[in-house]
Amino acid sequence: MERWSKLAVSNPRAAAVMMLMTSQMGRNNALVASQATLAKMAGCGLNTLKRALSVLREGNWIEVRQIGPTGTACAYIVNDRVAWSGNRDGIRYSLFSAAVLLSDDEQPDKTEIGAQPPLQAIPDLYPGEKQLPTGPGLPPPSQPSFDGMEPDLPATEK
Repeated sequence: MERWSKLAVSNPRAAAVMMLMTSQMGRNNALVASQATLAKMAGCGLNTLKRALSVLREGNWIEVRQIGPTGTACAYIVNDRVAWSGNRDGIRYSLFSAAVLLSDDEQPDKTEIGAQPPLQAIPDLYPGEKQLPTGPGLPPPSQPSFDGMEPDLPATEK
């Protein structure tokens, strides 16, 4: 906290952005957000946000990992560096948990948000639990017979 208070004196905007990011990341050590969304939430312009992020990155407050080729959305990591896997097919990967912060302004379907039908429910299974089928279920898959290969089943007459 002492370092953070010194950051607040030397660069108040960077300290405010740091506080904003940590308040949004919950129990995760990372926040995924676009720079435009962070700037809007921080109440500053995009260039001011970029300068604040640069101060935080250079001071080893955060690690920034770009998501996608454009770099407009990034993962901002706090406290621990991201662990990278060994080379696989010439590519190194990193997998970590993060809170994701979205703005409806950046969504192509922003006028439809909240009006979409609910998603299909996927049941939760916890370690040691097994699925018990209930309800009518789906009809069994069927395929019509091939020409000339119709079943010749015996019939009983009454």
